[in-house]
Amino acid sequence: MRIREEKNMLTSLGLIFLSGLLLSRLCRRIGLPHIVGLLLAGILLGPCCLGLLDGQILSVSPELRRMALVIILIKAGLSLDIGDLERIGRPALMMSFVPASFEILGFVLLGPYILRLGRAECAVLGSVLAAVSPAVVVPRMVQLMEDGYGVKKGVPQMILAGASMDDIFVIVLFSTFTDIARGSGAGLSSLLDAPISIIMGLAAGAAAGYLMAAFFGFMRGRDNFGPEIKTVTLLGVSFLLLALENALNGILPLSGLLAIMAMSLVLGNKGDAGECGQLRNCFGKIWPCAEMVLFALVGAAVDLTYMTAAGPKVLFMIALALVFRACGVVICMLGTPLNRKERLFAVIAYLPKATVQAAIGSVPLSLGMPCGPMVLSAAVLAILTTAPLGAFGMERTYRRLLTCDKE
Repeated sequence: MRIREEKNMLTSLGLIFLSGLLLSRLCRRIGLPHIVGLLLAGILLGPCCLGLLDGQILSVSPELRRMALVIILIKAGLSLDIGDLERIGRPALMMSFVPASFEILGFVLLGPYILRLGRAECAVLGSVLAAVSPAVVVPRMVQLMEDGYGVKKGVPQMILAGASMDDIFVIVLFSTFTDIARGSGAGLSSLLDAPISIIMGLAAGAAAGYLMAAFFGFMRGRDNFGPEIKTVTLLGVSFLLLALENALNGILPLSGLLAIMAMSLVLGNKGDAGECGQLRNCFGKIWPCAEMVLFALVGAAVDLTYMTAAGPKVLFMIALALVFRACGVVICMLGTPLNRKERLFAVIAYLPKATVQAAIGSVPLSLGMPCGPMVLSAAVLAILTTAPLGAFGMERTYRRLLTCDKE
């Protein structure tokens, strides 16, 4: 019996990988982000369409999605340069929380009337949808920096730094709003827990980062401690930080996800540059498999009947929230030397959503929250609409909106 279950799970993974590869390549051919193909693969294989995925893999999908989120955070932390943040200054810092805050505000103000949800549930929905997608934005910004577009004024650097920190801010808010909506510690105490959770997460992560840098330095040069072993070690410590959050639950609030980000950020900036480059490469190789599983399982969890029924009003709400988000981006640009074209490009670059929505979009449903089906449907619709919109927008406008500084 157990052998049969393992075969079923392996069959499901094989179908996810092969169909994901096929549909993602097809989407690339027609100019769509590859993650749209991965999402469609999950929808096709899931219970609402062909029903080819084994129930065992669907039952462990929350843990698999959480592992993918850990990999995202480590990658972001290792890639973020503190020096870049200091040089860009205020705009990058504001881009990390102002646009997302404006978008959540749009959901809280308008969601109860359009979606017929409570304000706490609208805050949960807004926090799921407010994060910009590093999977879409980061590769494009890196390419722009290599090609020299907007580099002198720091446009791609600012967007890259802001997008990397934006995800952490939104994930922390999501945890807080979810607790409030579920009634666990709702009220003033939950709001006070948020800053304590952030401070404790940063402190624990920074300490872990310094310890990891020292440990890697001590082990440097040993034959049996190469990049692959360091990658496994970093993943192991990251999982322990999540376990620490659970162990301290009800005693001391601590954001395990923020701790992971802080640890990788400190390690990336205080550790050996060559060593950290090797770690980034290793996590870059891990990510494609994790990405396939993440987006396919999110697609598999979608209820197409519910999504079709809720679709029009959810899409209308997403569009209105994007207007709020655009206003937040414009406010971040005030007082900067950027011209109107460069500011418009920043607005376009902050539209796509994908990675974080896939990672946390199904969490309210797995927790049994009444708003869970709508949150998941909205997350999928946001990915299917904003990821292509942002990707197309950046690709078609950067030559016209940004100055090429490369000689």
